[in-house]
Amino acid sequence: MSRLTWAVAAVVTDDTGRVLLCRQGRGERPHALPGGRLHRAESPLPAALRDVRVETGWEIEVVDLVGLYQLSDPAPPGRAGPPPDVLVHVFRARTQGSGPTAQPAGGCLISWHEPAALPEALTPTTRAALTDALAGRSGVLRATPVPLRAPNQRAQRPPAEPAPHP
Repeated sequence: MSRLTWAVAAVVTDDTGRVLLCRQGRGERPHALPGGRLHRAESPLPAALRDVRVETGWEIEVVDLVGLYQLSDPAPPGRAGPPPDVLVHVFRARTQGSGPTAQPAGGCLISWHEPAALPEALTPTTRAALTDALAGRSGVLRATPVPLRAPNQRAQRPPAEPAPHP
C-alpha cells in the first residue's frame, strides 16, 4: 500500500433536487463533486463544509455520509515513490439559503444538473458516489483501482459498479 491521502466531497442538492458539480480548470476535464483534501489535524466533516464553501460559495448542511471511496493507483513508483492512494469521504448535503454566500474560488466552474440529465464526463468517484447517493444508499465502502496508463497519459479512474446495500 502506498501513502494515503484523505479527501472529502459532497453530493450537494438544492430545493428542487438538482446536483451541484464542479469542473476544475479549463478544457474538457470531467465534472466532479465539490471537495478537496483535508488539512493537517482536520476531520472530514469540517473539511467538507469548508471545501464546498470555498469551491462553490454555498453554505451547506450535511445530511449523512454516503460512503468511503478508496482509489488506488497501480502505476509504478516515480522519483517521489508510489502515487498515493486516496480515501474520499463523500457526504450527502443540501444547500442553505437562496444563493451562494461568497464568491467561489477560482478554478472551479460550478453548474447545477438534474439527476436524470447528468453530464457524461464525470470522474469515476463522482459517478459512483452519485449513483449511491441518488439511490439513497449510505455507509457504502468502495475500492476503485486506477487502470494502468501510458507515461504521458493522465489517470482515468473507471466507474465502479454500485455495491449491494445491506
